[in-house]
Amino acid sequence: MAAKISISKIAQAYCFQLRARRFSSKPHYSSSSKSQRQDSNFGTDADADAVPTAGISKPLSEILKDLNKKVPESLLKSRTEPSGFSIRYVPWHVLNRILNLHAPEWSGEVRSITYSADGNSVSVVYRVTLYGTDAEIFREATGSASASDTSYGSPVQKAEAMAFRRACARLGLGLHLYHEELE
Repeated sequence: MAAKISISKIAQAYCFQLRARRFSSKPHYSSSSKSQRQDSNFGTDADADAVPTAGISKPLSEILKDLNKKVPESLLKSRTEPSGFSIRYVPWHVLNRILNLHAPEWSGEVRSITYSADGNSVSVVYRVTLYGTDAEIFREATGSASASDTSYGSPVQKAEAMAFRRACARLGLGLHLYHEELE
């Protein structure tokens, strides 16, 4: 009788293999062995054969090459600053999807949240880390927002989104928009 494979066991095996591969310099492929060794956490070896592990990650140079491409115009937004200056930008959720597509094992974290001494502004430091099959790289950036500006979201949310966008730009994603300002 064939054993049922639960989705959670497949997901656990997949995550375990991704973590193991991150620390290995060789690409990882599931074995085609038909041994039926039972492992209490991950089912049988035959179950692991059903987990696709090849082709998800790629070398860091390929990830960076993909991220350095121009973001399509249809994904860009624009806003006008109080000074009347118009700014084009990529929304944070679009950057998130692009990272998921080209660097599925990326991670991001808020490193610090700091309020100014007078309480009028907040600054956030955000780190984006990319994991390739051969290396990993991170970039940090800051974002700030006025504490009195609550037109959309909280000031911390705005500062975090700005810091995330800037950290992505330091990895090449959306960097072309900063160069347009100079022209």
